[in-house]
Amino acid sequence: MKRREFLKKTGAGGLLAGSLITAAPAVHAGAKINWKMVTTWPKNFPGLGTGANNLARLITEMSGGRLRVKVYGAKELVPAFEVFDAVSRGTAEMGHGAAYYWKGKAPMAQFFAAVPFGMTAQEMNAWLYYGGGEKLWRDLYQRFNIIPAAAGNTGVQMGGWFNKEINSVADLKGLKMRIPGLGAEVLKRAGGTPVSLPGGEIYTSLQSGAIDATEWVGPYNDLAFGLYKAAKYYYYPGWHEPGSVLEALISKKAYADLPRDLQSIVMNACKIVNTDMLAEYTARNNTALHTLVSKHKVKLRPFPDDVLKKLAQLSEQVVQEVAAKDKAAQKIYQSFHSFREQAMAWHKISEQAFMRAREL
Repeated sequence: MKRREFLKKTGAGGLLAGSLITAAPAVHAGAKINWKMVTTWPKNFPGLGTGANNLARLITEMSGGRLRVKVYGAKELVPAFEVFDAVSRGTAEMGHGAAYYWKGKAPMAQFFAAVPFGMTAQEMNAWLYYGGGEKLWRDLYQRFNIIPAAAGNTGVQMGGWFNKEINSVADLKGLKMRIPGLGAEVLKRAGGTPVSLPGGEIYTSLQSGAIDATEWVGPYNDLAFGLYKAAKYYYYPGWHEPGSVLEALISKKAYADLPRDLQSIVMNACKIVNTDMLAEYTARNNTALHTLVSKHKVKLRPFPDDVLKKLAQLSEQVVQEVAAKDKAAQKIYQSFHSFREQAMAWHKISEQAFMRAREL
């Protein structure tokens, strides 16, 4: 009672309550922070470009507008393949792309995008979040002043578009094909000629005959690009990209300058987009495939078993050679390989077994 009377007389109760009321909005106070996000994708391209848009929107909305992110498509601020350098130099605070595009700077970056005959989206996420993969990824990018984060996944991709049927390994010899990452080196060893092209240049190159074949993503994106107009043979599965991770590139300095709550928002927004993109591709791919086959008369073909077996053999050679370059590369390879074996053993009696049972 004495305490209550004291608070009434001094007005301390009102002062305390007032301080709590005015302190709460302080989380959203302060100067607005503006970030630029450069991407390797055409502006607003379905799935990939819109995934980058969603990431920017989530960060802006979740921060209450304190951290605003503006997205630039490929060539709007920098060319598609200069996104990594732009973030590394601080020209942009964020980037969105795929790690195999930077193999010239860090060959092992490819392990954090897609490894031929590697891991599915579900397995990649498990390795990154709970198998030590994310830490290895961040250690690899540290010297470039970049923090990477998974920010999307396409799931298993298609094998690509071809102007002729692939009936044997011999049909790959001399084939000029747009294909990135480790898959490009595998194709080269099979006798083909890999070509590096950003997404926005694929259609015209295929149509003009500058390339004989191309892989891009899957039915959802391939339909949007109109690739069916330039080639009719559509092969599966995407042996080269079984679960392609899209990455957010975050400037280490820009991230360090953020308060801790905004840092948390950035990273959690990446996780949301990572899950959302995979769900979108799963929802839209089959409808798009039906349109390609039924309306546009695309000829859907599986790769022959002997072609896949040969590509798998060559893939193992390529992967091991890249991993043998130095101790850091070996460390990433060992972690990836060990987790892949573990995931395969479990999925043999879970995912694979269920899918077989479902088709009985």
